[in-house]
Amino acid sequence: MDQITTILLLVAAFQIKHLVADFFLQNAKMIVGRERYWHMGRAQHAGIHAVFSLTLLAVFGASPMMIFWMVLAEFVVHFHIDWGKARYSVDRNLTPDQPLYWYAMGTDQALHQLTYLVMIWAYYACTLVPNSAG
Repeated sequence: MDQITTILLLVAAFQIKHLVADFFLQNAKMIVGRERYWHMGRAQHAGIHAVFSLTLLAVFGASPMMIFWMVLAEFVVHFHIDWGKARYSVDRNLTPDQPLYWYAMGTDQALHQLTYLVMIWAYYACTLVPNSAG
């Protein structure tokens, strides 16, 4: 498979992973009280993302060390992006009928997508480029 195809498949896979983990598998326990920093539900939610990313990266042939560091970084970043959005939204009592609610939601989603682009860049830099030299 050529590099462009691999990168596009990774983008699509991360998009699907995010849709499933962020919208279909997130439950009330993961949402209620999410503005508190130490929130087990948010940790579980970030953990689901990490497990799915682990699986995805393994399928695409990333090394175990790369998988470990990328999944750890994603867990930490996802946890904090969601915490920041929750603090912002709860502090302002935002509801879906307010534009700021959607600005916060959109910013949250954009930050997650940018995280995936960084992960794909790291995968490319560490996996695809060295293989193309041989």
